[in-house]
Amino acid sequence: MNKFLPISKKDLDLRGIKQLDFVYVIGDAYVDHPSFGHAIISRVLEHNGYTVGIISQPSWKSCDDFKILGKPRLGFIVMSGNIDPMVNRYTVSKKVRNTDLYSPGGKGGMRPDRATIVYCNKIREAFGSVPIIIGGIEASLRRFAHYDYWSNKVRRSILIDSGADLLIFGMGERQIVEVAELLDAEVPVSEIKGILGTMYIENDKNNLPYDAISLPGFDMVSNDKKSYAAATKIQYEEQDAVRGKPLVQLDNDRYIVQNPPAAPLSTEELDDVYALPYMRTYHPIYKKQGGVPAINEVEFSITSCRGCFGGCNFCALTFHQGRTVTARSHESIINEVELLTELKNFKGYIHDVGGPTANFRFPSCEEQLQRGVCKNKQCLFPQPCKNLVVDHSDYIELLRKLRKLPKIKKVFIRSGIRFDYLMSDKNDSFLYELSKYHISGQLKVAPEHISDNVLKYMGKPKHEVFEKFSAKYKKINEELSKEQFLVPYLMSSHPGSTLKDAVKLAEYLRDTGHNPEQVQDFYPTPGSISTCMYYTGIDPRTMTEVYVPKTYEEKQMQRALLQYRNPKNYNLVLKALKKAGREDLIGFDSKCLIKPLGNKKIYKPDTKRRG
Repeated sequence: MNKFLPISKKDLDLRGIKQLDFVYVIGDAYVDHPSFGHAIISRVLEHNGYTVGIISQPSWKSCDDFKILGKPRLGFIVMSGNIDPMVNRYTVSKKVRNTDLYSPGGKGGMRPDRATIVYCNKIREAFGSVPIIIGGIEASLRRFAHYDYWSNKVRRSILIDSGADLLIFGMGERQIVEVAELLDAEVPVSEIKGILGTMYIENDKNNLPYDAISLPGFDMVSNDKKSYAAATKIQYEEQDAVRGKPLVQLDNDRYIVQNPPAAPLSTEELDDVYALPYMRTYHPIYKKQGGVPAINEVEFSITSCRGCFGGCNFCALTFHQGRTVTARSHESIINEVELLTELKNFKGYIHDVGGPTANFRFPSCEEQLQRGVCKNKQCLFPQPCKNLVVDHSDYIELLRKLRKLPKIKKVFIRSGIRFDYLMSDKNDSFLYELSKYHISGQLKVAPEHISDNVLKYMGKPKHEVFEKFSAKYKKINEELSKEQFLVPYLMSSHPGSTLKDAVKLAEYLRDTGHNPEQVQDFYPTPGSISTCMYYTGIDPRTMTEVYVPKTYEEKQMQRALLQYRNPKNYNLVLKALKKAGREDLIGFDSKCLIKPLGNKKIYKPDTKRRG
């Protein structure tokens, strides 16, 4: 019997299933691997005794594909994919991407824009009042009224636009089982209102949680940017499983109600999740199309932890997984690695052992689990907290165990390394072993910028911290007689970044000899503090004004400065330097970025905004 979950009536017949408990509609191709959210949720439900079928990337032109598994006994679950469907389809310039790594053969256009909304509407059209539960990154980050970059307006909560009954935010293993148990006990979905980590719509003001905090309503946040920033601040302050309060947002005559976040899974629970019987690859129906490219990066990678107390403002992870870190046990990870070594295409290399931040293995301080994360204070920004526990010993021990396993040639670490946390460690053992055993030629890190003014708005450490880390990394590699380099990830056009800041970054690239082939423009995706700054021009942490580079031309100039050596960027760099009052950088001196006009062929790149 096929060990993948059923995807057709034929699969149901083979399993003797007359009616599924749940039908799971997903925007990705069906990959049964624990790096894919739909795989985890479906296997967790199966483990708890529920039957689940998968409808992957249904055609949204009609209801036909949504009917292929029939009406489920308990309800539909909808998730648009591992990557936000809008980010997956559009570049930051709003141009349509040609490929989709989460689709068969990498083919683009296999899911609709705002897929969760479209899928839910089709399910309603096909089945009427059947319970619908939404989750995943798209739903989680759009749970309240939110700024939508692609339409340049504030949209309503996805609960309203989708017509779903419940929204699960964050990592949903615990919530989905609780929902399933209540539905199985014949509790109407309209009465399921008390589960942590879920949201629902309430029509009666008298039924709101007694201790709820009211956010500025939809009308306020869509017409007043200060109200939007204030709402963002409250949402982040209450994003904690220990001390977080229920939140309520009025939209016309309805209330969007968010229960406090669910507690992170314990180490034991996390171990159980990763021990479930995943097939660890894509469904065989995709083989003729070349498979699903997204599996290539994660097939031999290990998720060792969840959560992140890094607090980068441009990252919505805090709003999704939360700031409390939970790690899997050594035994669990070793068991998974040993399983990987038995796969026929394993070549001896573990591609990654990490998570949102690889070198986070525990909560940031001992009081966090009892009191929750600090409401108005970050663990690492602007400086590491005095209560921060900095200890890499457990991670070092884990990596040593993995290196000794039979059939293992090398264990790589490709997840992000938080270098400011690493620099707070008085013991250099981790950086030494990282350099000696776990990278090959280069280490990718994310300073993001070199201007302290910009880093302040990013929630990143001052540039001097990266410089000290860079020097220490170089020194250790010299001691090891290794020629290994740092590859910095850099971002242009983040809120707070002026043209002068972008020039300063270009000068840094000149002085260090870095010539980045790829650079990242700030992408205002829902759910992040930086996106709030982009839309409102207000830093919600302080409610003070912040400069935002918004025009297409300025964003192009900031990006071009990061690649000023590229002849195609000459015109933009020339214009940027003149506009910034830095014509001293135009000339023949070694400190100059470009030569004067007349000594360069003039390119005419397309500067018209598309999308």
